[in-house]
Amino acid sequence: MSRIGKNPLKLPAGVTLTVADGTAVMKGPKGEVSLEVPSGVQVLKQDDGMVTVERRSDSKHHRACHGMVRAILGNNAKGVVEPYVRTLAIVGVGYQANVRGRTLALKVGFANEIVLDIPEGVDVTTPSAIQIVMTGCDKQLVGHFAARTRGVRPPEPYNGKGIRYANERIQRKAGKSFASAG
Repeated sequence: MSRIGKNPLKLPAGVTLTVADGTAVMKGPKGEVSLEVPSGVQVLKQDDGMVTVERRSDSKHHRACHGMVRAILGNNAKGVVEPYVRTLAIVGVGYQANVRGRTLALKVGFANEIVLDIPEGVDVTTPSAIQIVMTGCDKQLVGHFAARTRGVRPPEPYNGKGIRYANERIQRKAGKSFASAG
């Protein structure tokens, strides 16, 4: 049996879970997150604020989904109490970012400005032109949008220019060294 899937989940204070029609909706003080539960897994709510996840059979697919659903529900329970935060740093001369409505505009060395639509459930702020802060209740959604943003101009190993996570360390390479011809 899945080690993660068999552990019951204790809901934090102020968090409610409703399960209906294959969808588990977690509501809390900071927002709401929904999860489509696979058909082979069942989410059971108990009166004492505990949630358990059970699988319908021992097929390989159901075993794989069992622990995954429990882990995602745990992440959702944490996210609706304290939202997840991803911070990106932009390194490069003239590189900058700004938020315009529900879009993120990036100037990162290309001829054109790159414009990304911000997904629902993610809030993006730019405290400075070289810093992007993403927050949201859904860990997967925040992480995915941060990865998409970083993928526009990943940091390169020679000068370190590009978009990186705030705590990311870039392995630097030495450039070519020319010996004197003599």
